[in-house]
Amino acid sequence: MIIKSTPISASESKEYFGKEHENLKSFINKFTELNAKQSKDFREKLEALNLMKLNEKNISKVIDIMPSTLEEMNKIFTDISLDENEANKILDIVKQFE
Repeated sequence: MIIKSTPISASESKEYFGKEHENLKSFINKFTELNAKQSKDFREKLEALNLMKLNEKNISKVIDIMPSTLEEMNKIFTDISLDENEANKILDIVKQFE
């Protein structure tokens, strides 16, 4: 039974796999640049921005995709529009983890 569903990034999900899931971890490593600790730090910095438009789902997408331009950022935030200042704050944090 699922009690709570919380979006997490692919790199954060690796810490929930045991030794029997090494193949899955290896597969995820092909698509992620960060380890679980880096992803958690990344999430904390994004949450610290206190942007009302930035929810857990969007934060997970930012961590997974690591957008480097405003155009890439706009592909993540299709349901809302970030102003340039908000987008630049997010991009500044992304640059810290590249």
